[in-house]
Amino acid sequence: MDAAPLSHLEQRLIGHLQVLYPHLDAGEMARNCLATFGLDPKTESPQPHRNIWDQSDIMLITYADTLRRENEPPINTLHHFVKTELAQCISTVHLLPFFPYSSDDGFSVMDYTSVNPSAGKWRDISALAQDFKVMGDLVINHCSSRSMWFENFKAGVEPGASYFYEADPNADLSNVVRPRTSPLLREVQTKNGTKYVWCTFSHDQVDLNFENPKVLMEFLRIIRLYLEKGIRWFRLDAVAFLWKSPGTPSINLPNTHEMIRLLRLMIEHYAPNAVIITETNIPNRENLTYFGNANEAHLIYNFSLPPLLINTLVSGNCEHLKNWLMRMPPAQQGTTYLNFVASHDGVGLRPTEGLLSEWELDNLISTMKRFGGKISSRTTLTGEAKPYEINISLWDALSGSVSKGPDQWQFARFMCAAAIQLALEGLPAFYIHSLFGTENDYARVDNTGQFRSINRHIWDMDDLEHKLNTPSHHQKVFQALRNLIQIRRAQPAFHPNATQYVLHTGNKLFAFWRQSLDRRQSLFAIYNITDEPQSFNLAELNLIATDDWTDLVTDQKYEDRLAQVTLMPYQFLWLANKKSKAKQ
Repeated sequence: MDAAPLSHLEQRLIGHLQVLYPHLDAGEMARNCLATFGLDPKTESPQPHRNIWDQSDIMLITYADTLRRENEPPINTLHHFVKTELAQCISTVHLLPFFPYSSDDGFSVMDYTSVNPSAGKWRDISALAQDFKVMGDLVINHCSSRSMWFENFKAGVEPGASYFYEADPNADLSNVVRPRTSPLLREVQTKNGTKYVWCTFSHDQVDLNFENPKVLMEFLRIIRLYLEKGIRWFRLDAVAFLWKSPGTPSINLPNTHEMIRLLRLMIEHYAPNAVIITETNIPNRENLTYFGNANEAHLIYNFSLPPLLINTLVSGNCEHLKNWLMRMPPAQQGTTYLNFVASHDGVGLRPTEGLLSEWELDNLISTMKRFGGKISSRTTLTGEAKPYEINISLWDALSGSVSKGPDQWQFARFMCAAAIQLALEGLPAFYIHSLFGTENDYARVDNTGQFRSINRHIWDMDDLEHKLNTPSHHQKVFQALRNLIQIRRAQPAFHPNATQYVLHTGNKLFAFWRQSLDRRQSLFAIYNITDEPQSFNLAELNLIATDDWTDLVTDQKYEDRLAQVTLMPYQFLWLANKKSKAKQ
């Protein structure tokens, strides 16, 4: 009797597995993958090139325990705050690793299947997912040296004995690209003798060995659990380093891309509205490859935006930001950029490679140090330490200018950054501390010994509520950002995939044009990125004479198409021919 023909899903899955595991029976492994994931082989494929988002999608990035109230699980505190204060602003909550961990504020996971008891329970995650889309971190490159898997590795028993990537300390590893200065290999005493495990990030974060199909199966079980708990957005943490090969840079290898395609295939067949985001803090050209052919990441982080935008606003010159944007390809339908300016990590500097000169980079670094920032380094292939990221809160990063230092324009400069982020092609993601204008937390740095802690403040909920309800820069930032976000969410021209063209307005005015997918709404976003007034003539914008043009932020109408317009320091216009009102 002839075997039943393979379904389209099975054929595609087998194709990926044959590349990754050429010595195994791909057909049998495909059946195991589908059974592990709970997928019917006949599951229909989702339609390609779908935009699973629109202009109303705004992401909040936060740790589960950033907001704390006595005698209340922090996830519940967060859920209540977002539901009551941000429901008109936020569609998606990126909940940074909420698992039991041993270091790196969650990114050294001890148990992928449980919620850290100090944060809450799975039911709290599921409850949040009832009201908002939730993005969870799939910390896929490494896990904690204090995990059960690593204890089993040392004891020589499964699961774990074969889960970690081992290397010969005498092998040529000089080409391996590192984001840290610690030694790549860690010596470990095991039941089976001395072994050397690969640690891309720290010796507490031991890299997993995806050459072993058992590791893939473990992660399929983990992903299925997250899906069952309501998580639909997946951030693949540090995924660029996933596949290793001594003698190569061991970053962005072809099998890493193949693995992402396999995981996306499984996830989107389980949940057609699921979204994959790759976290690859690398030079811009390499970062773009993670879109694949619209079959890898749905979204990629726009890692070059934070350093270029901060540099623009403290230098008063948008040349590099403008040139970068003009070279950025429009994302295909079904893919888009994740635009952020601040996150739980620092401001990455590798994405400036080829975009800022060494002199400009040194100038930016020295300015951020002047504003209280710290600098983290990595080890280059030649063995030298090189700045890797700037650790600073966004509020302090924008406290002044390169030439004059701290000044009176901090709030205006901060809002200008947010207005640029909100208007660019892509989906905006706001780190929770940016919503409050949280300052550098030096006490936390002293407590943890980690520079990244400077921007990972823990708010006492009562203290935060007091600051948001009384005159303070925290209140001013929070109210202004909420208003601006609500205006943005209503405009079709701000759809993440709407047309964008950068305008030539010199280096002191940054401007671009957006047009809605149906071409009905046109919008000119114009920003004074300097600390002095700047003027331009509306004739330069070629406004359609038969349309009525209004600034969406102030509601001021511009009827004289030849008028001279002067923008005060860091003032901006969202000039549109139609205005859609925010939903209340």
